Order: sequence, then C-alpha cells, then structure tokens
Amino acid sequence: MAPCTEEWNQRGKVFKNFEKLPESWDCQYDQLYLVRKSLLKVRVMDFVTSTAILPLLFGCVGIFGVFKLLQWIRMKAYLRNAVVVVTGATSGLGRECARVFYSAGAKLVLCGRNREALEELTKELASLATKVQTHKPYMVTFDLADPGAIAAATAEILQCFGHVDVLINNAGISYRGAIVDTTTDVDKKVMETNYFGPVALTKALLPSMIKRRQGHIVAISSVQGKISIPFRSAYAASKHATQAFFDCLRAEMEQYEIEVTVISPGYIHTNLSLNAVTADGSTYGVMDKTTAQGRSPAEVARDVLAAVGKKKKDVILADLLPSLAIYLRTLAPGLFFRLMASRARKERKSKNS
Repeated sequence: MAPCTEEWNQRGKVFKNFEKLPESWDCQYDQLYLVRKSLLKVRVMDFVTSTAILPLLFGCVGIFGVFKLLQWIRMKAYLRNAVVVVTGATSGLGRECARVFYSAGAKLVLCGRNREALEELTKELASLATKVQTHKPYMVTFDLADPGAIAAATAEILQCFGHVDVLINNAGISYRGAIVDTTTDVDKKVMETNYFGPVALTKALLPSMIKRRQGHIVAISSVQGKISIPFRSAYAASKHATQAFFDCLRAEMEQYEIEVTVISPGYIHTNLSLNAVTADGSTYGVMDKTTAQGRSPAEVARDVLAAVGKKKKDVILADLLPSLAIYLRTLAPGLFFRLMASRARKERKSKNS
C-alpha cells in the first residue's frame, strides 16, 4: 500500500474535525494516529495563542514579576540601616555575611576572638564599592565559649548603636571522632561554643528587643541539626539542640513580633573541618573532601541575606542528597539508619587502612 502522508496533510486541512474523517481512506492506522496527533497539537496551539488566553498568561507573569519586585524592595528596606550583629565574623561564612550585609547598607557590629582579624575585615569592608550608603562597623572582641564574657560583650554591643535589629549567631566549632574515644570535656567544649554561647548572647539581647517589640534572631545551624552522621556526635548534638531551642524561641517571641530564623547549610568550603576538635581535644587539621567540595561561603551568605530579608522561619541550604536524607530520616527511618551504619563501616575501614 503506497504512503499517502501528503494526501493526509491536505485532507486534514479540510476535515478539521478529525473525529469525522472518512472511513474509506485507505492509509494505515499509524498514519491516522499521526494526523490526529498533529491536528490536536494545532488545536492546542490555537487555544494557547487565542486572544483570551494570552492576556491571562501575560497578566500572571506580570503579577508574579510585580510581587517579586515588591518583595525585593521590602527586603532592601528591611536591611538598610538595620543594626546587624554577626558573631564569628573573622572568617568563613561569618566574614562573608559581614560583606553582604554591609553592602546592603546595614550597620554592623562584628564580633570575634581575634581583634586583628576584625580590624582587617573592617578595612576590607571600607574598600568595597557599594550602591547604597554604608556605615562604619563596630568591633566587639570576646570569646563566645566564655560564659563570663557574655554580659560585658552584650553591654558593649548595645552601646554601639543603642539597639540591635538582627543578631546572627554564626560562631561555631566542628568535631571529628568516635564516641567511645571522646572525653566529656570535648563534648562540653563543642556545646559551649555551638549552643550555650549563642543561647546566652540571645537571652542577653532579648530584653532590649522585647522592649522595642522589634528584632530578628538568626541561628546558623546545620543539616546535621536535622540528621546525624557517624563520627560527628558532639557537633550534631549541638546543632540539634540549637534547632530545638530556636524553634521554641520562635513560638514564644511571636507575641512580641520578634522574628526567628534557623538556617541549616550543608557543606561549605571553609576551614571548619581544619579547625575541628578531635576526640582528645586536639585540632583535626584536615580539609575533608566533602568540605572542599562544598558551596562557597559567599554564595551561602547571599542566601542568608535573602532568608533574613524575607523573614523566613526555617531554611535548608543544602544539595539534593542531604536534603533527601532529611526526608528519608522521617519517612523511612529504618533505611536511613542502615545507610548511616554502612557509612560508619566505610569511614572506619578507611581510617584503619
């Protein structure tokens, strides 16, 4: 039987209602199917491009664009001239947060243990080219892990601009080691820096925020505040505690109109693993492969800026696999536990080899 594609194309123009095509036509069934499919596509395109649907589509796009623009303007207005305190500002994510918030026009109070590093950062910020009016940052030097230093540091922070609009609890320390080999002093050290220090500083600054009925508390947590992986027990425990505390704080501060944001990044390419403590309290001193392949701190800092500007409650800044692991822990815990046990065996084997 000879092909008749051209004949079908010609006849298709005449018989637009393809349900009533003459049965006497002798083309094969697959050709009939192709013609019907082609005509269906034409009808769909006619519908999409009709005068009724196009204005609707353009209208939706326009409304969405206006919404995003208003959201962007609101975010810029929220952060411009806001007093922002950044702990752990001397390096890594804290340093990049200082850069992006400074460029957004915030009034910064930079906190850290190393005065020279803070002064260097202040000079660097002054050299940045920005599109908005900027403000000279203040510096407050103290050790967040020292409970006795919190009260004096809080008073000094409040003296800088008279109040605090945004507190970014960023300072932290990581850990690598087996639970059976780790002393409780190491557990306490990690908890002091990652949990008790930020909690103490937050509690110290809260009364001034409550009095003004205005403020925003940000906790830089971790994906390991939602799931736990082997040989990170002290770190994961401190971040789980951080997540729980600030979730409670969010609910309690709602009546005072104080925002609370918990941000959980995945791996970030910083010196976190290099400076991590080990089971005996010594410095780890190794750049993990996962850390080396992590996101740039500048990129994460921009996401932190956006999350604060949009007043988001809980943000996960991680790749696909860590994000899936969080849901797997909830939806299929048995499978998650087996995967973590397998990971522990592989990591233990690599260390012993």
